[in-house]
Amino acid sequence: MALSGLKVIEFAGLAPGPFAGLVLADNGAEVIRVDRPSTPSLDVLCRGKKSVAINLNPKFPSGKAAMLRLIASADVLIDPYRPGVMERLGLGPDVFLGEKGINKRLVYARMVGFPRDGPHRDMAGHDINYLALSGVLSILPGKEAPQPPINLLADFAGGGLSCALGILLALIERGKSGRGQVVDTNMVAGSRYVSSFPLLSLLVPSSGMNIGDRGSRLLDGGAPFYGVYTCEDGRWMTVGCLEPQFFAIFIEKFAKALPAEFSVGGWRPSAHDQFDRDEWPKMKEYITRGFALHPRDYWTKVFHETDACVLPVLSPEEAASTPIPSPHPLARTWPIPGHDSLHLEPGEHTREVLRGIGLSDREICEMQRAGVVQSKL
Repeated sequence: MALSGLKVIEFAGLAPGPFAGLVLADNGAEVIRVDRPSTPSLDVLCRGKKSVAINLNPKFPSGKAAMLRLIASADVLIDPYRPGVMERLGLGPDVFLGEKGINKRLVYARMVGFPRDGPHRDMAGHDINYLALSGVLSILPGKEAPQPPINLLADFAGGGLSCALGILLALIERGKSGRGQVVDTNMVAGSRYVSSFPLLSLLVPSSGMNIGDRGSRLLDGGAPFYGVYTCEDGRWMTVGCLEPQFFAIFIEKFAKALPAEFSVGGWRPSAHDQFDRDEWPKMKEYITRGFALHPRDYWTKVFHETDACVLPVLSPEEAASTPIPSPHPLARTWPIPGHDSLHLEPGEHTREVLRGIGLSDREICEMQRAGVVQSKL
């Protein structure tokens, strides 16, 4: 696998940090999550990882010493904390990459919500807050206020996945220069970057993306031929026939599946009405009322193996043979090394990891008795 032989230290966090680590683990890296002793973990993104539980409180110098040795042996470190936390622990980038650094090949990946040099750098926040400051939330759909797509955009696309990409780029650079790098990811900038197409399209009049206000544009619910419709059984179908040739197929198939007399006040859409915005309200009503006449599976059969760009909204259970999402893209042999469990007990691999950096069983037992580490006996 592409990342076999690489050791990654992932400080325990929520969502974006663990996802960046998951991407690396799924591609062969040895990912060691650093947990705090006696602290339960809610992380479900722990496939193929190990856990070491070390107390980094200054009153336990042996804990910090073990951590320094562990990071000195690593290729990548993932820091999910607010600015300054790692420095206060004595584990900032200078310790490893500075003039007297103890691991100058380390890729030190830092992920925060807000830009480190911005006015919000010390504030708490979550996905919805980062989207708000990125400008992206303001263009998302919603009947009144814009609504976020749960926590996918900032936490995972702009955060975890961007961080993983930055790590891979830094590893490529290290292969040329022999030197590690600091990878800075913030979820405000990351959200803007993954949203480059809609944001840039707003600046280009010829794109057609900037016509009208939010909720009336091509991809945000304004166009009746790009949206989600409720069927007779309460389930949904998606319509995405943006191109005229696909819209023509949709209208033809849709009309044939409806009663012959079905219309909106005697009006029925034709393929030529697609981009006539004056007709969009009637077209939306026609499509809405039409889908409501039959259940989802009926419409699925109507549009099966056609180019109408109409497909059912599947539940998580329907969408895949296993509830656990598979790694993607596929760039390695199958199956994945490691376990498929969603649970990783904090400290589950403490003894194994500490042995790997040269600590003896006696030293590990002494640290455990002193409360410096947590380990399975």
